[in-house]
Amino acid sequence: MKKQFIAAGLAGILALSLAGCSGNSSNGSSSSGAASPQYSQDQIDQAMQTPTTLTFWTWVSNVQAEVDLFQAKYPAIKVNVVNPGQGTPLYTKLEAAIQAGTGVPDVSQIEYQYIPTFRLTNSLLDIKPILGDITGLYPAWVGNQVAGNGGIWAVPQDTGPMGMLYRTDLLQQAGISVPTTYDEFATAATSFHQANPSSYLVNMPADEAGLWLGMFWQAGAQPFTFDGNQTVGINLTSDAVKKVIDYWQPLIASGAVSTDADWTDQWYAALNNGTYATMLTAAWAPMFLTSAAPDTSGKWQAAPLPQWDTSNPASGNWGGSTDAVLAATKNPIAAAEFAAFINQDTDAANIQANQQSLFPSLNSVLNDSSWQNQTPDFYGGQKVNQVFGQISQTVNTNFQWPPFYDYVVSSFNDTLGKAMTNKGDLEAGLTAWQNAVVTYAQQQGFTVTTQ
Repeated sequence: MKKQFIAAGLAGILALSLAGCSGNSSNGSSSSGAASPQYSQDQIDQAMQTPTTLTFWTWVSNVQAEVDLFQAKYPAIKVNVVNPGQGTPLYTKLEAAIQAGTGVPDVSQIEYQYIPTFRLTNSLLDIKPILGDITGLYPAWVGNQVAGNGGIWAVPQDTGPMGMLYRTDLLQQAGISVPTTYDEFATAATSFHQANPSSYLVNMPADEAGLWLGMFWQAGAQPFTFDGNQTVGINLTSDAVKKVIDYWQPLIASGAVSTDADWTDQWYAALNNGTYATMLTAAWAPMFLTSAAPDTSGKWQAAPLPQWDTSNPASGNWGGSTDAVLAATKNPIAAAEFAAFINQDTDAANIQANQQSLFPSLNSVLNDSSWQNQTPDFYGGQKVNQVFGQISQTVNTNFQWPPFYDYVVSSFNDTLGKAMTNKGDLEAGLTAWQNAVVTYAQQQGFTVTTQ
């Protein structure tokens, strides 16, 4: 499912961190500059046999199934599962616990885009000395999302590589073939809306920064860099970003493409009644759509996103989470081994993929024929998992996040998002977004580069 974003922000914890970060090193595996201890197998074995209680914060439903598998293998360790809420509530409570220095969980679910924020505050434990280099278990882009400064800061849980869902019946009625390039998609969007004035080939929500960042990601943009310490790069007006914005400008201005807010009653109804013929979306959407638009069962199928260059297939990512070990834990080995187990153990990973509908991050699941070959009736028997599994291998590898993603989202809504809603000048909105984020970063004490 789509993840929620922080609304209130982490300004307090950012300020506290930057006030004292001048002594940090960006060369070692720890963002604090201290060398991480190396653990022997004997130490790990002893820790896993020592009576221990861990606290795990997560919003994943029915995660107790994976926890039970872990506790069966390691009966000395008890895990207390706490659901503080999805996204915003969890982060707000986690921030408060970190600042108070009490009540911090041992392990917490954290979305990829928030890892830099919690790394900046030295709140995450480098788990590489305990687990080793786990990045090879995942597509390269996934491994890069949790690695940095020589360390590994979380265990990947699920991801959201982006593809296209489309209504086979609506495209057939309009005489439109499934677009494979953006040129084809633009032509199809215009002709579809002309023939169906109350419908659209696609809705591109003007309030959804995550979607648009995923589209920039696909185009090869690098809007952000972060050195893990104090220097951030902000380039929301690069040629790659402008290519995306300039593509959508005439489609939005002409009304051929809608920019309706998502996750509203109107949006849900539109998915169900055929107002939108396609969705450019993430790998969690196929399962979401089965409950959001039940009247359309059997009418959808999946394909990759339209491509800028068909000789070099590419995608972006929107969504997904990790399980991170908090630096405050008194049980680093048990916590790291738990985070790894519930996401990497074969049985646990299969529960996530097949029972909890979390799109896999592990190559072993992405390549598993029993998962790939599922043929859901909602998608006319198409092997949708296989489609998105292949897409996951095409996501650009080096995309980074800033340590203030919440502000990036809120300022998007006030700048580029507003320009989309008003069918105005998107490049002007883009420039306003860039300026707002740069100003904010400088006000927070970051060293900012814009190239």
